[in-house]
Amino acid sequence: MKVFLFALLAAVGNALFVYGQRGSQTAENPFVFLLATLVLCTSLFLLSALLNKAPLDTGYLSINLKFIVFSGIGFYFTFIGFYWLYSQQGATNYMVYALLSILTTSIGVGLILFREPFNRYHVISGLLAVAAILVYGLGQHKLDS
Repeated sequence: MKVFLFALLAAVGNALFVYGQRGSQTAENPFVFLLATLVLCTSLFLLSALLNKAPLDTGYLSINLKFIVFSGIGFYFTFIGFYWLYSQQGATNYMVYALLSILTTSIGVGLILFREPFNRYHVISGLLAVAAILVYGLGQHKLDS
């Protein structure tokens, strides 16, 4: 149940993120929108960290610096990719991102890098996701023609 709740929280956050990007006017410099978004996001994280009852642990930061760098670069690429995807292509193209996320995150990071458990049902769900993208592509082709 926790997996569903955490995934739902992330999905709602993502939907808000997409709504903001899709609804905004296109700018000559897309980094202005992303920077303003990031400033607000950073402010919310800072407030959350300060309100948390646990102390700020600088030792934790130094131990995890390598992973912090990877995650920071990942945020950067995600924000840029989302902005261009949604502002120029539309929110319905999220399905393409979702499949690529399955391949890069679930399989690349989870299965290959961290050797997380994986069974035939996971394989079937991945194949169904690929089938969904193929059907989606067919639908896009029909819209374009």
